[in-house]
Amino acid sequence: MSNHDPVIVRDAGPGTFQTEMVAGPHHVLTDEPGPLGGTNTGPPPYDLLLGALGSCTVMTLRVYAGRKQWPLEHVTVTLRHSKVHADDCAECETRTGKIDRIEREIVLDGNLDEEQRSRLLKIADMCPVHRTLHSEIQVVTTLRD
Repeated sequence: MSNHDPVIVRDAGPGTFQTEMVAGPHHVLTDEPGPLGGTNTGPPPYDLLLGALGSCTVMTLRVYAGRKQWPLEHVTVTLRHSKVHADDCAECETRTGKIDRIEREIVLDGNLDEEQRSRLLKIADMCPVHRTLHSEIQVVTTLRD
């Protein structure tokens, strides 16, 4: 069980898709772009998912490099989400329908040697959000009055 405060999301305003996400003292508007029927007042849900993976990746790499006292100056992570046909994915277990694909590109700035860069690439897959996305996830939903 997590000891974090709950994240609360509620409808927030004009249009069908605008919501307010409250995480502790932080408030974030989420929405969909205009062409999808939203008002484009905040990032859409999949961008939040990518942001969670990207920020966790950066944090994990910074902590690891710091512990090793490696000269990592900056980390930039660029992410893209798409749906691809399962039969186009040679390394996927699913063979039919579509699967979600996240492409993650990492840029490491600093005077790192090839061994350090290679190790940091492996460490990126160990960030907690990455591990969550690769684990079995159970969402338990209840309806409350």
